[in-house]
Amino acid sequence: METQTATATTWSIDPTHSDIQFKVKHLVISTVTGSFGQYEGQVETIGDDFADAKISFSADINSISTGQEQRDGHLKSAEFFDAEQFPKLTFVSTSMTKTGDDTYSLTGDLTIHGVTKPVTLKVEHGGQMVDFYGQTKAGFEAAGTIKRKEFGLTWDGVTEAGGVVVSDDVKLVLNVQLTKQA
Repeated sequence: METQTATATTWSIDPTHSDIQFKVKHLVISTVTGSFGQYEGQVETIGDDFADAKISFSADINSISTGQEQRDGHLKSAEFFDAEQFPKLTFVSTSMTKTGDDTYSLTGDLTIHGVTKPVTLKVEHGGQMVDFYGQTKAGFEAAGTIKRKEFGLTWDGVTEAGGVVVSDDVKLVLNVQLTKQA
């Protein structure tokens, strides 16, 4: 009796229908949201099953936007991301484990500012659908928190009252639509 081997399926991030954001507390009282405008990523699955998916992702640091040009320039500078020396942030998965009907735990190596650390994100699968063009799409939301100082983003400002200007905790929120490749 022959056993059938499931074939690998490649999915690519659809940047038109995706959003890569980060949120960080400013002065500990409000949240600043930023995003990356240029990024790419691929997911490799066995068939259409996302358990054990292999994921790779990169974002261009120069595409960072917080809606405020001066702050964006500061983030791209050597005091933060140092876009000239470290032009990309990358993520490569090490495991994607099903935790519920539509939920996963995604662990991988995140590299920012030349520093690589393991991170774990909670992932929710929004489902699959065939679009108007006959392309199979899959939607996901991933979220987690990292410590920016662990990645060498150590700039600190202190207010006159001694308060912290930028929190160490950075929330990551990724809403991603994937397109199944033929």
